[in-house]
Amino acid sequence: MRKTTIAVAFLVAWAFAVPHGWAQKYDDPEHAELAKALKDVKFPLQKGLSASTREGRAISAKYEVDHDKLQLSIYTMKGAKFSEVIVDHTTGKVAKADPITSSEDLTAAKAQSQAMAKAKRSLEAAASEAVKENKGYRVVSVMPALKDGHPVAEVTLVQDSEWKTVSEKLD
Repeated sequence: MRKTTIAVAFLVAWAFAVPHGWAQKYDDPEHAELAKALKDVKFPLQKGLSASTREGRAISAKYEVDHDKLQLSIYTMKGAKFSEVIVDHTTGKVAKADPITSSEDLTAAKAQSQAMAKAKRSLEAAASEAVKENKGYRVVSVMPALKDGHPVAEVTLVQDSEWKTVSEKLD
């Protein structure tokens, strides 16, 4: 009886955990707008991570639509200072780098830096691995986190209107 209970508990937990990596349709306007904006972009997020290295170590990255314009935003850390680096998605060059000072962004950057402090792999490597394992998808964002004390990258991918999030180990 005890083995059966454990097996059922495992299956229930698995059923809730596995769909996390499955493709999902997002019907909200923000996801639709972002998916549409990304269709013609030839510049992968991974290259933006490389471009941002002069501003510090990348601790997160995401494509987003800001003021009706697509932008690639990368948070970096150099010493104890955090910056938001905007990489031009058409040229691959850093368009601007601003210090992160707002409390909400600063809190996020500090949490991301804690996860990256334990990482042995870069976000670029994690994003590239996610694309390799999910042919036809492009990376929309890569965000580090600590799960059970281990650093992981939550990589959000899109292909047409299909979205999925996968976890890549960073240690």
